[in-house]
Amino acid sequence: MTRRLAILLSLILLSGCALWAQAPAPQAAPLTEKEVISGLKSKTPERVLPLVSERGVDFDLTPEIEKKLRKAKADDTLIDIIKKAGPTARALAAKQGSQPSGPKVTQEEYQAFRALQNELDPDRALQMVADFEKNFPNSSLLTYTYMFAANAYQQKNDVRNAVAYGEKSIKLKEDNLPTLIMLSGVLPQPQFMKEHEQEKEKYLEEAATYAERALKMIPDIPKQPSESDDQFALRKNSLASGAHASLGMVHLQRSQLSLEGLDKDELTKAVNEYQQAISMSDRPNGQDYYRMGEALALGGKLDEAVTAFSKASELGQGTVLKTFADQRIEDLKKKKAQPQPPAKP
Repeated sequence: MTRRLAILLSLILLSGCALWAQAPAPQAAPLTEKEVISGLKSKTPERVLPLVSERGVDFDLTPEIEKKLRKAKADDTLIDIIKKAGPTARALAAKQGSQPSGPKVTQEEYQAFRALQNELDPDRALQMVADFEKNFPNSSLLTYTYMFAANAYQQKNDVRNAVAYGEKSIKLKEDNLPTLIMLSGVLPQPQFMKEHEQEKEKYLEEAATYAERALKMIPDIPKQPSESDDQFALRKNSLASGAHASLGMVHLQRSQLSLEGLDKDELTKAVNEYQQAISMSDRPNGQDYYRMGEALALGGKLDEAVTAFSKASELGQGTVLKTFADQRIEDLKKKKAQPQPPAKP
């Protein structure tokens, strides 16, 4: 889970955001494409995002302009602001009698967010989240702030609060990809399910919805200027692997909900999703092999289950996962050695 979370958090590509001049007067003219690119290439690129947020831009974003901006190290957040800060978006907002929908980010809140982004201690991170929420209750960065809070709670093994902050993040931004994958992975886990016995089906449906939404988004995520084609493909596959593993857990849980016994179709779906998750990752997750082993064992495929648990044991060297996997292997071998009941005539 730790490695997968690191991959998800790496999607929040805010480290390249930049603002390069003092906050202008409200009547300052929108920035030109040349000014934005010059600011990104300046010695103080951290000034660009608040300026764009405050003044807007005098151009509508096209694929060609986006390519130039990303080459100048513009990140996803800045690109998102520029999309909503161009003349067409401003004209539409004026026609509707509303404010432009682009997020407003001040230098102060951006600096507070950057400090949170770089904080590794979960307790300190949670305090910083609380301070950020208090000081900037309407910030467009709150969706990402709540994502970091969810991550901090996961580090503390507090699944309930991890889910609560993940849902707060999604409520603010339905297409927050890292949060979608994180939530889809946490909701179907046994620890959370045990706390919500009467709402299992509801939460499993939510998890499946989040994972499927993420899978639809992943093909369209932008390539970063520093990425090679192989690195870009690897990043997308790693994210998709996480979503497929989440669906595997959803099907594994659903297979055991029926009052009439195990649902073999759901077990098959679980195995298929875990196989896809494993095949798409350059460094498969031992937990995915372990859960696939559980689905195979429940389906009576004991030899295949032993193979999956053996791989989980191998990948879980030095962790509790190896202990659990080795125990499952021993139990399955004992089960195989027992005399089998005669076949029914």
